[in-house]
Amino acid sequence: MRLSKKFVSEYSSLENVDFHEYADKMVKLGNEYESIKKLVNATNLITGEVTSCEKHPESDHLNLCKVDIGSETLNIVCGAPNVRAGLKVIVALDGAVLPGGEIKKTIILGRESNGMICSLAELGLESKYLTANDINGIHELPEEAIVGDDPIKFLELDDEIIDFELTANRADELSMLGLAYESSIITGEEVKLPDLTYKEIKDNINDKLALKVETPNAYTFLLKRVNDIKIEPSPLYIKNRLMACGIRSINNVVDISNYVMLETGQPLHFYDADKLGTKIGVRQAKNGETLVTLDNQERILSEDDIVITNGKDAIGLAGVMGGLDTEIDENTKNVVIECAIFNPANIRKTSKNLLRSEASIRFEKGLDVNRCYMAIERACNMLEDLAYGKVLSGKIEYNTLDREDKVIEISLDKINSVLGYNFVVEDIKEVFNKLKFKVKESKGVFSVTVPTRRVDISIPEDLIEEVSRVYGVDNIESTLPIFESKFGKFDKRQRVIRDKMISEGLSEVITYSLIDEKDIFKFSNDEFGLIRVKDPLTEERVVLRHSIITSLLDVYNYNEARNMKDISIFEISKCFSSINGEYVEENKLAALVTGNYTEGLNPLKHDFYTMKGIIENLLDYLGYENRYSFVVKDLPEEMHPTKSAYINVSGKVVGLFGQVHPNICKNEVYVMEINLDALFENKTGKIKYKEICKFPGISKDVAFVLPIDTSNESVISSIKQGGGKLLKSIKLFDYYEGDKIDEGKKSLAYNLYFESNEKTLSDEEVTPLFNKIIENVIKKHNAILRDK
Repeated sequence: MRLSKKFVSEYSSLENVDFHEYADKMVKLGNEYESIKKLVNATNLITGEVTSCEKHPESDHLNLCKVDIGSETLNIVCGAPNVRAGLKVIVALDGAVLPGGEIKKTIILGRESNGMICSLAELGLESKYLTANDINGIHELPEEAIVGDDPIKFLELDDEIIDFELTANRADELSMLGLAYESSIITGEEVKLPDLTYKEIKDNINDKLALKVETPNAYTFLLKRVNDIKIEPSPLYIKNRLMACGIRSINNVVDISNYVMLETGQPLHFYDADKLGTKIGVRQAKNGETLVTLDNQERILSEDDIVITNGKDAIGLAGVMGGLDTEIDENTKNVVIECAIFNPANIRKTSKNLLRSEASIRFEKGLDVNRCYMAIERACNMLEDLAYGKVLSGKIEYNTLDREDKVIEISLDKINSVLGYNFVVEDIKEVFNKLKFKVKESKGVFSVTVPTRRVDISIPEDLIEEVSRVYGVDNIESTLPIFESKFGKFDKRQRVIRDKMISEGLSEVITYSLIDEKDIFKFSNDEFGLIRVKDPLTEERVVLRHSIITSLLDVYNYNEARNMKDISIFEISKCFSSINGEYVEENKLAALVTGNYTEGLNPLKHDFYTMKGIIENLLDYLGYENRYSFVVKDLPEEMHPTKSAYINVSGKVVGLFGQVHPNICKNEVYVMEINLDALFENKTGKIKYKEICKFPGISKDVAFVLPIDTSNESVISSIKQGGGKLLKSIKLFDYYEGDKIDEGKKSLAYNLYFESNEKTLSDEEVTPLFNKIIENVIKKHNAILRDK
């Protein structure tokens, strides 16, 4: 929002205020700004009069001019097509600094030139604000301009502008009045409201126009009519104030609607009353309905859009832009003024889908109902004054909003408790008085009347925020909070898992929870509904993910494209889904490994067993030892069918792991994902530590040839049954398929370790157990003992 110093000073004077110091104080009130500049950033300018103008003998387009500047007459070479004797002009003297550079005395084709005769474009004004003459030639000052005076002050262009970056909740500051109230906190000035007086003629608007509101999304809708207006250029001060705020002047009537919007923050729309007819309505648009707006663009509407109608057809896009059919033109004689408030959510949707305008920006943030009434009265006042119009009596009025100011109660103790400071009653009263809020106090409780212009204030906490920013956060001494504390509960399990994964050699990553919709059902056979973001920033961030694996694959693809081949990463995050119409959040752990890893000094390749080992180490560490198994059944199509498995804990599947299908990743990439919420449903006791055995054990190796579809888990189960309590560990150390064994067979080799806490075992004690194990496996799995 651009603040014009001249414009705001109409309501709260800033004329004697240092603008940079003022801007810094506004920042302390929470109003950051992007830039401070002058409307015309040029120096050493003076009003001159061209006393003679002759063609340059060496050029077909240059002129030799003598220019009287009051104190002397200068020779200036000028190439403007409209320069002539008797013309009053803007002269940039030697040493003047313009946006295009510094002006210096020079010789042009052998003739001395002691300055430059300027156009407004050369002073830095944008071409959209200028006439064709100002763009193509020098600016022609009127006869009443005084030679030797400052032309910028004469043209009322001596304005300064601050471009504020306002927070979304401060809709009131999207107006000069709102900024005047904010400025009065700094200056202590009273705020002067605009003149709302005008005369009404006997004719009544209700005899000429009927209103029908057919949508609950129109909260307030006011109409006035002004007859016999005259279309002509706006006064200079109107043009300049619109230009300072970034709006181009059209004519006096259109400019008044923009001026009142900037002044009060309430958008208005003017209809040509003769084009409008006798009916006006408000309704939701129909899907596919079309409207040609004032910018001559055809808009295709939806049922989310609100339209203004002539009783049948759409003639305006509510809160955004009027229609071309009822626009004000040079032949307009009678005007209907619309001043309304619509549902901000609808206007936001419309502006996002179709068109964003100065009006929609204000409608989106919410408007003050009393400013709505003020704005329509102000428009009548200005149309009478500047367009010579005659205001009809009466007003067509539809309003569903409460016009009463809000009364909020808050205690001094509450303010001090939240802000951690010892304010006294007078401190708080002073703050509310600066804000122009009425306040009463009784026994430390304040009853604050908040005017409707502050639509952002509705609860006591909002008042506390006002106290902190107006009193000054810098003025509140830092103190430690004083409150009763007690021991809380903190779930350390995720931190424990994170530390364990890092100890396994993986690096933690953090990725987006939003993913592309095409990836949402990958790496899962779960049945669920997706959760789509209503207003996504990009097509790649549309839905909330159900699996972290797709995000880790994005990290892998990014690094692989940059020749990073060795990747070991993990992430702990929430995943989301919709089940039976309810939103579900689940904590999940996912990991991805590929390429090589280092064990000792030797690089080793990641494979299926690397990932399996990471999972086993983690589950053992969490207390699930001997309670988990790996099951192969109905795997997602994104997983390799023979190198993947589900993770089963206490009979319930809690995750999966394995190789990503080669159709997705040409390299060998291994992933795993565990639903931590499902895992933690399986309670674990406190981890018990056992004393290291004092007695040596006996290690034996055995290899079996088995049918190729025999699972490792089933063999281990048979070994355990035969080994009894003395069998302490079973490790698969070799897997073989090849020429040395029959087709359809495979070899699994195990290391078995026997140990007793009571004595040193002898070979005679272990051999019977070892033989029983062999017999058990041969019998249950149709195996034979491999001897080579």
